[in-house]
Amino acid sequence: MQIARDLQLDGLRALAVSLVLYGHFFAADGSYWGHIGVRLFFVLSGFLITRLLLEARADSAFEPAVALKSFYVRRALRIFPPYFAVLGFVWMTGLESSKDVLGWHALYLSNFWYALQNEWTPWVLCHTWSLSIEEQFYIVWPLAVLLAPRRSVAAICLGVIAFSIAYRFYWPLTGTPSLARDLLPPASMDALAIGALLATRRSSGEAWPRWAERGWVPLMAISLILLWFRPTPKPPLLEWLAWMGLEIFPLLPLALLVGSCSRGTGGNLGRFLECGPMVSVGRVSYGIYLYHAIVLALVVKAQPLIPVNVSEQGPGRLLVAGAGTLILASISWIAFEQPLNALKRHFPYVRRGSVKGENPACPRAQGERNEALQTSEVR
Repeated sequence: MQIARDLQLDGLRALAVSLVLYGHFFAADGSYWGHIGVRLFFVLSGFLITRLLLEARADSAFEPAVALKSFYVRRALRIFPPYFAVLGFVWMTGLESSKDVLGWHALYLSNFWYALQNEWTPWVLCHTWSLSIEEQFYIVWPLAVLLAPRRSVAAICLGVIAFSIAYRFYWPLTGTPSLARDLLPPASMDALAIGALLATRRSSGEAWPRWAERGWVPLMAISLILLWFRPTPKPPLLEWLAWMGLEIFPLLPLALLVGSCSRGTGGNLGRFLECGPMVSVGRVSYGIYLYHAIVLALVVKAQPLIPVNVSEQGPGRLLVAGAGTLILASISWIAFEQPLNALKRHFPYVRRGSVKGENPACPRAQGERNEALQTSEVR
């Protein structure tokens, strides 16, 4: 049974959100690294959600209705309060005229709003598209994992990945790129599903196929080459192929990275991910991601009072807006999110009390097992 938190996975969260901040605060060329960070978040979410649900399903006291209720309540306690606090702040301040479209964001349909508009307006909430994708995933995926035959879960993951990849091949036929190709749910389900596939293989004790373990290095090399040449002007066909390559080729390396860290990787990478600052940033990564655009908007408005340039991408913006975001996320975690998270103990994934097949001679071991199951969480 997994422990409540995985230090190296917290480190990966810190890495993912750092890539997002680099793309939004520092890079001046529309860096794709921010999108890679979001894709890493998706792989992590798919893995952790599925691992959590499979652990609940494997418990001798498992009841689908109880597990589903607990999952949705615990997700609501973790996700909704800071998210709707941000929407409330935007509504009160009227930042970027966002209040006119808050209904879309409140219903977690931000990705559809921006896809329909085909532009990032209002930009102060544009990052919520990925939170909407995850919420849409949370609604459907627990039903598949907890109610489908256990042996079918891996096949469902593979089917979702195949559908998502096939979805990408439709877009070159449209001739013109649009935000819809990246923001509609199928565009992100492959990353979520490959994380879920990792969890299903882990729970059944299966290793990755030999080709996957050998193939991640060339796939990573190709991805880095595509990233390097991404700003270079290309003919339309090559532009489409490069886009598809950057979406598909990093998937396996990201999944293997998450899998390795979930077991505890060694060497310099493991030590780096486990170091105190990385773990601390990872634990507040949801707040960092949620608040960073709001902080940026306020910092830009306060430019006359700030001695460094925060109106444009660069080190000044990264330093000031990044520090402000980290401070706000830390305060939010300590004063707001953590106390609410404590309420999750009232919603265990399995009923407390006697468990069928429990060995009376080993109550402590069974209790520790249930505690790990009840405290393991996505964020």
